[in-house]
Parts: sequence; C-alpha cells; structure tokens
Amino acid sequence: MSKFIFITGGVLSALGKGIAAASIGKLLESHGYNITIKKFDPYLNVDPGTMNPFQHGEVYVTDDGAETDLDLGHYERFTSTNTTQAHNWTAGRIYASILKKERQGKFLGKTVQVIPHMTNEIKDAFRSAAEKNDIVIIEIGGTVGDIESQPFLEATRQMRLEYGKDNTLFIHLTLVPYLKTSKELKTKPTQHSVRELRAIGIQPDILLCRTDRPLSNKIKNKISLFTNVPYEAVITAKDVDIIYEIPLLFAKEKLDEIILNKLKMPVNSRKLDDWEEMVEKTKSPKDEVHIALVGKYSGLPDSYLSLNQALYHAGTAHQLKINISWIEAEDIDKNSPEDKLKNADGILVPGGFGIRGIEGKIKTITYARTKKIPYFGICLGMQCAVIEFARNIAGFTKANSTEFDPNTSHKIFFKWRELKGVRDLGGTMRLGKFLCRLKKGSLAAAAYDKTSVYERHRHRYEFNPEYEQILSDKGLIISGKNPKHNLVEVIEIRNHPWFLGCQFHPEFKSKPLNPHPIFKSFIGASYAYRTKRN
Repeated sequence: MSKFIFITGGVLSALGKGIAAASIGKLLESHGYNITIKKFDPYLNVDPGTMNPFQHGEVYVTDDGAETDLDLGHYERFTSTNTTQAHNWTAGRIYASILKKERQGKFLGKTVQVIPHMTNEIKDAFRSAAEKNDIVIIEIGGTVGDIESQPFLEATRQMRLEYGKDNTLFIHLTLVPYLKTSKELKTKPTQHSVRELRAIGIQPDILLCRTDRPLSNKIKNKISLFTNVPYEAVITAKDVDIIYEIPLLFAKEKLDEIILNKLKMPVNSRKLDDWEEMVEKTKSPKDEVHIALVGKYSGLPDSYLSLNQALYHAGTAHQLKINISWIEAEDIDKNSPEDKLKNADGILVPGGFGIRGIEGKIKTITYARTKKIPYFGICLGMQCAVIEFARNIAGFTKANSTEFDPNTSHKIFFKWRELKGVRDLGGTMRLGKFLCRLKKGSLAAAAYDKTSVYERHRHRYEFNPEYEQILSDKGLIISGKNPKHNLVEVIEIRNHPWFLGCQFHPEFKSKPLNPHPIFKSFIGASYAYRTKRN
C-alpha cells in the first residue's frame, strides 16, 4: 500500500511548498523509493490556463497537454516524476466533477454537501495512480486559515483516520521571521499557524521552518514545546542562493530519515553524488554570460520560471554564471534597441499571448539578426522571428499574424484549426507532446544530436504553409516539422552564427542533471560571441 505525505503551508503564501515537496521527493528517490507528487489548489478556476501570468506565474504544460501550476515544473526538475492531468487538481475542477455527477443523478437524490461528497472527491483524487508508487507526496495550495482551503484540509484529516499514522504524514511549512529592531527570531507566527491547523484536527508530524538564518537549539525547543512537534522534527528551512541546494540542506537535517522512520519504511543508503556535483558546479562558475530576455511579463520572473531554470541548467553545463537582463518589449518599442541590448551576449524572446509588445519584440529580432548576436525565439518568439524575416528580408512589409491583425494582407500565422488539412484536431490550442522531425545538418539537429524529438506545445497559431517556399527561397530554413500535420516547428536563417526559433516550449523538459540541448547550444553560442567580442 502507498504511503501519503501531506504538505501544508502557514503564515503567508509563497513560502516555497512546491520546492519543499520537490526536495523531499528528491531525497526519498535517493533512497530508492518510487514517488510521485501532486498539487491541489483551492481556487475556483478549473485550471490556470486562462489566468494572467502576473497573478499566477507561468502555466506549466505536461506531456498529455494539461495546463497546470508552476510547482509541477519543480516536481519534474527535482525528481523523475512525469506529471499529467492527474497531478494538478483545483477546487474548480473538483466542483465541476461533483456537479456533473449530480446532474447525471449519480448521488441518487441525496443532498450534495461539502462533507462527505466534496471531501470524498478530493480523497479519490489523492489516491488516483497511488498504487504505482511507494510514496505519494501531496501539496495543499494556499495558506492554513483560508476559507477556500478548508475542504482540502478536511479531506487530509480524514486520510489519517482511514489510513492510520504509519501510512500518512503531515508536514507543515511555516515562517520564523527575524526582527531587525529586536535582533531576534520570532516563533509566534509558527505557533499560531500550527494552532490553526490543530483546530481543524491536524497535528503536524514535522515542521519546516522557513528562515534566513539557522535556528538555535533554544528556538527549536520553544517551537517544539508550543506546537507539540518533537524537537528533532523541527527542521530549519534556511534561505539558499540556489534552490537545488535545498535537498542537501534537508539531508543535513536528516529530514529524509525522520520521514522514513515515521512511515515505518527502511532507511536505505542515500545516493546524491550526482546532485551534489551539480550543485558544486553551479556554485563555482569559471566565467559568465549575459542574456537579454525580452518579454511582456518581465515584471514577474515567475512568469518565465521554467525558462529561467533552463538557462541556469545550460549555464551549469558550461560552468558559466547566467546573468539575465529582464527587458519589457514595450520599452524597446519606444526606444532604440541599442540602449537595452548593447551588452547582451545572447537574446531570447519567449512565448506569450496578445499584441502588447509585439513591435518591440520584432525590433529586438532585427537587432539580433543584423548584429549577428545569438538569437533564441520560443513559441511567440519564433513567430515574431518569421514575421520579422517576412517583412525585412522577403519584402512583405505588412506581414503579420492574424492574432495581431486579422486583416493583414500577408497572413504568416493562422489559428492552427483554420489551416488546411488540420481541422480534425479540434479545440483552440495545440497542447502537450508532439513529434518533431529535424532536418539533417541543421543547427537544431546538431544540438539534439538526433533528428526525431518530442516536445511540449501551448499555442493557437501556426505557420501558414503558403509562405513556406517563398520564405525558404529568401534564406529562411525550415529545420523542424511535425510529420503528421506538416506543421512548422523549428526555423533558422542562413548566414548567422546562431539563430533559431521553435514553436514548442523546450524549457518544460530541461532538468538540472539533464539540461535541454537547445539551451545548451544557445548558451554555448552566446559565450562564443562574448569571447570573440571581448
């Protein structure tokens, strides 16, 4: 039977429950256990697909096309978990399922209530696919005390009743702030948070205390006394410079051994040599490289979380420190690109939706193309690169996507469902894993060292095949295609040291121990440009 670990958070949001869950998963895998991690969010959206990135951060896409919370990216980067639709549940999705059953008469005329019907639905989601794993880690989103979190916490309480103490474990992440005025750590927020949790019937087994400095024995003893958590289970979750240090920090505190002992599971030898080597390499760069990231959500780095991490992974592979300059595309539209981009060793334009900032991105691409600076365009960044090429090289000055100008005379990008021959796909977006065949001898094929790859997608618009030959004759290289639907996936240009755009999102498949090959190639080219320039 699978064991269940529940991770809750208190005091305030954004304490890092997702990274804590991923780090615990990494530690348990290092002991040889099969684990999986799920995220339960209390908001009423069915999924984060339509939410503004400024409110929710990036939307992480899985192989099966689920639009999910960004924490699932942490789960995949830290562990071998391959997340799916079944790994991210929201209150909206739970309610939708219950109401559908009610309309179908499956409750046999009963009054449908939060308890037991909603809590049963949540518990079924907890248990889904559990039989394939030794341990299921469940992160409960939100903060203890929030109204919308209560059904999820009640379902969590019931799991202890049904499965017993040896098969369930409650971990609570809380805050121990340092007050500069009194020069001391304060435990009261943690005491109150645990009291709130205990009031609904959950006694935490382990506390992860988020803090900016080590907790003294005196502080740990005080927390233990007021929360009824054993001293050894009060864990220091100290701030770190590199998130991949956190499993190693927890290992020093013997968190993995405490968890396994409480779940009555053998404490096998821990194997983290490759992880330790990666962290040490990340902390000891031999040089640096400057990447300009020109986007429309640059004010919130979490909007591009997976992309940032993929750049850092590639930096580690080359033993380089990655310095990212966050640049709003609208600023470039209003000013000269030279002002913002003159110090860049490489330029990256990421994905996004809507017309805001598009002309700034196109100006950025013109600058990268003409100055021979390595350029990497992802999703919308690839589309903007093709539009820029069509306008400035092929001479179609009105070239555009129908997303930005439905009446343009040169429709370089259409909604994919409107393209000839792909109407049978249905829906409004291409989501999830698709096959891409790469052209032999291309930059992309050299980066991957193979010609068939599967990558994840999230977009509505596709390259118009009517322009494929016209633009190819002018020097655009179509180096990757989806063979089933003949959709353009990767473009490059001639006479440029490194210029590549991809319709998919390679950042979703990059891991610290296995950096994505295109990101590795981009960073390598950017460093070569920097070396040559200097």
